[in-house]
Amino acid sequence: MSDEVLVPPPVTIRPRRPYVRVRDLERDLAARVDGEVRFDPGSRGAYSTDGSNYRQVPLGVVAPRTVDAAAEAIAVCREHDAPVTSRGGGTSLAGQTCNTAVIIDWSKYCHRLVSVDAAARTCVVEPGIVLDVLNRLLADTGLMFGPRPSTHSQCTLGGMIGNNSCGSTAQAYGKTAENVARLEILTYNGQRMWVGPTTDEEFDRIVAQGGPRARIYRELRAIADEHADEIRRRFPDIPRRVSGYNLDQLLPEAGFDLARALVGSEGTLVTVLRAELRLVPVPEAECLVLLGYHDIGVAAEAVPRIARYGPLQLEGVDDKLVDFERRKHMHPDALRRLPEGGGWLMVSFGGRSQKEADDKARDLLNELKGSEHAPHVCFIDEAKIEKELWEVRESGLGATARVPGMRETWEGFEDSAVPPDRLGAYLRDLRRLLEEFDYADASLYGHFGQGCVHTRIPFDLVTADGVAAFRAFLERAADLVVSYGGSLSGEHGDGQARGELLPKMFGPAIMTAFEQVKAVFDPGDRMNPGKVVAPYRLDENLRLGPGWTPADPPVHFDYPDDEGSFQRAVMRCVGVGQCRRHTGGVMCPSYRATGEEEHSTRGRARLLFEMLNGHADSVVKDGWRSTAVRDALDLCLACKGCRHDCPMQVDMATYKAEFLAHHYARRIRPMDHYAMGWLPVWARVAALAPGVVNALAHAPLLSGLAKGLAGIEPARPAPDFARLRFSDWYRHRGPRGGGERGPVLLWPDTFTDNFHPYIGRAAVWVLESAGYRVLIPPRTLCCGLTWISTGQLSVARQVLRRTLRTLAPALRRGIPIVGLEPSCTAVFRTDAPELFAHDRDFARLREQTRTLAELLSATDGWEPPRIDRDAVAQPHCHHHAVLGFDTDRALLSRAGVRVEAAGGCCGLAGNFGFTAGHLEVSTTCAEHEILPAVRAADARAVVLADGFSCRTQIEQAGVGRRAVHLAELLAAGLRGTPLNERPECRIARRPGPARVLGTR
Repeated sequence: MSDEVLVPPPVTIRPRRPYVRVRDLERDLAARVDGEVRFDPGSRGAYSTDGSNYRQVPLGVVAPRTVDAAAEAIAVCREHDAPVTSRGGGTSLAGQTCNTAVIIDWSKYCHRLVSVDAAARTCVVEPGIVLDVLNRLLADTGLMFGPRPSTHSQCTLGGMIGNNSCGSTAQAYGKTAENVARLEILTYNGQRMWVGPTTDEEFDRIVAQGGPRARIYRELRAIADEHADEIRRRFPDIPRRVSGYNLDQLLPEAGFDLARALVGSEGTLVTVLRAELRLVPVPEAECLVLLGYHDIGVAAEAVPRIARYGPLQLEGVDDKLVDFERRKHMHPDALRRLPEGGGWLMVSFGGRSQKEADDKARDLLNELKGSEHAPHVCFIDEAKIEKELWEVRESGLGATARVPGMRETWEGFEDSAVPPDRLGAYLRDLRRLLEEFDYADASLYGHFGQGCVHTRIPFDLVTADGVAAFRAFLERAADLVVSYGGSLSGEHGDGQARGELLPKMFGPAIMTAFEQVKAVFDPGDRMNPGKVVAPYRLDENLRLGPGWTPADPPVHFDYPDDEGSFQRAVMRCVGVGQCRRHTGGVMCPSYRATGEEEHSTRGRARLLFEMLNGHADSVVKDGWRSTAVRDALDLCLACKGCRHDCPMQVDMATYKAEFLAHHYARRIRPMDHYAMGWLPVWARVAALAPGVVNALAHAPLLSGLAKGLAGIEPARPAPDFARLRFSDWYRHRGPRGGGERGPVLLWPDTFTDNFHPYIGRAAVWVLESAGYRVLIPPRTLCCGLTWISTGQLSVARQVLRRTLRTLAPALRRGIPIVGLEPSCTAVFRTDAPELFAHDRDFARLREQTRTLAELLSATDGWEPPRIDRDAVAQPHCHHHAVLGFDTDRALLSRAGVRVEAAGGCCGLAGNFGFTAGHLEVSTTCAEHEILPAVRAADARAVVLADGFSCRTQIEQAGVGRRAVHLAELLAAGLRGTPLNERPECRIARRPGPARVLGTR
């Protein structure tokens, strides 16, 4: 039958780029598509790259609200002959999700779990659903989707299907292809259908019905029949063959499974609208065994023997990766658990009980004992420690990028796979090749149980010679992996990085078959063109490249960890997309609130990259004056969550301050910059007549008028000024107590001093009770926070210099500075030293600044009072990101306080939540974690928040609770204050009544 079928000519070269009337395309998409249509510079810049080495500016971006809207978007694109590229989390490492095309972003709206059939162990999903979100929604069924890439918190199922993703758990559950039952697909020409395994009877029925579907099936069968023997011969029989199209799934022995055949096609053939997934039971118990070997090659040789015991995961980590994590101070506690060795295997087992899982591990260890594969061993069955150790492995990409004292490393050959029983020899040959090209710094780690090796290599991607060496290495490395019977990609896919190299792996006949399959579905090459088939060269469209000439302008911050370069600071972002997580940590609250790429840390970093104008086609042409960059940064809460949570320590709060300083240089600023940026000055004036100021601030009509003029959100009540500042009270009172432990300088920040002075009084009581002599500055000073956050950096520098002149004598005597407000304390620890990186007194300020918990915890012989109470805590974002909350948690535990810490950001974030136009994002952030936690808290529980912003947000949210500071809680315990329901009523003294959003 196949002899009678005419197969279309193969797509062998990319057709000339179509002429698209972009404005007409944008108009028709906006008119016909239920979704967001964006052709603005900001959106195009944010989507110009992914996690790869490649960059292509899209025509525009569409975020459809439904899969039907996405289908309509593709119909419009077809009418305009416009290329289309689908995108999920944008974490692709081979350039699959950037293209000069209309980008369909599925992640914002098309993320529904459509149905679940627990009995059949299947579910139907839309392509934008994130893997971790899906598994949380499935939790009640006891089922999960098996493959789990390290980007599980941000990768989408559509992206996993596009790449045929795997992750560590593919050891037990297989690749994504093996876990897909059916797909609903749409071709560029408009054919929409569900596909899956096809029996001969069903095939005949489809063909008999005629039409476009019948043509597709007939032609695919003809291609498979023609090339069957070559497919069987050339497709490596290994667990991790991800490169190329899955033509083996069209063979009779695979049941002509069109769904599996399309998995891994990277959006080059069809658009996936929905997917029916196969689910697996969640292991009821797990344990982890760490096996230490002399080196990573020796460890790899033990893999086949270990794999016979059926582990859930079998991962390899080399000494270089461990060294990189130590240099970057990542996971220090977990790394201390590693047994002796220079290469390690991480082996996990699952079971219906902990005993069953542990017994499997012990059986393995008994087998290895005394053999040539006998390792050093560490056995883990504690969930918390196990999680930390898996983070060591999952952090590989971040750990191997921007290592102190090393050249920059890049992806490019980060994903090869070989037969597991040949892995040890392959690693040794790959190491020799790396050394030959002077790339010896590269770490080798990965999914060793399935022969998949990850690495980042110190390519030079900015000079012509460096790019030539990059190409030469990739060609040699491809030859090496093919000589081992392996695959160029073991899970990341081909994209542009490996598309050009596929002939080395598959040969001319299979490449013709790939090109014919492309012609069946997309003869005009409009589906993600230039990827996999008829590919771009591996050294074109580089994000850097020999022609990259970015600006490196003079700046205010010193960027001490980036060689003083703003450009290098911006380049910290490697696109891993951890800022798109929905839970865990703080980063990135504005993305969690909006679902917008532009409002993620990564999206903003991409726009700043474009702003530096290193490429002729950059969409951001106006540098520091760019309104696109300004708008993207507008919803940045300056929480600094990315400084801690991002594996590359991107500090978007600092970049925002830098940008605003240049953007508004010699220009009129928004009024809120004057109203809130200069708050310390206005607070000092208000202290002269606080009662009058409070009355005016809450007066009918006058209040609204003042907020309108000042650019303040109308629904936000103004905080009440205290009738007596803390600093005035203390100067009148003076120090007391024995002071046998010596002096400490208690920093009276603007918020504690003017709004919540009783927190300062409580801190004095606690410190004096601990034996310290409390000092405060002799005059009103400021850390400059409000000027920094609004980008008024010249003023901030002047303020900080004045402050340091006053503090210098105490600093030079070694007196600790104790901060109560986390954001102000964080300025002394980070912003100030980074504005004055070469000033020794600012270094002393950083080194001698302590939180209250840090000072007390380091005080020999001091014990906290017994409080014995549950608490819901909102660690301030800067507390989380800069200061660290672990010391507070430990101190509270010693006091008998059982702390449940909410994650995420409260959403007020200093001036952010008070700025007009930010209310929706501000309250959405609060509803993510802290407000539900407060509502659910027992009435006897303490609500704890050291940050003024956090306390204000909780109060104004109308949840009927107020938060207290650690100092207030400790002081109450020391005084023996009885705590009943709503303990804040006995602990917290505030200058005015609780004020709720929408009231004056």
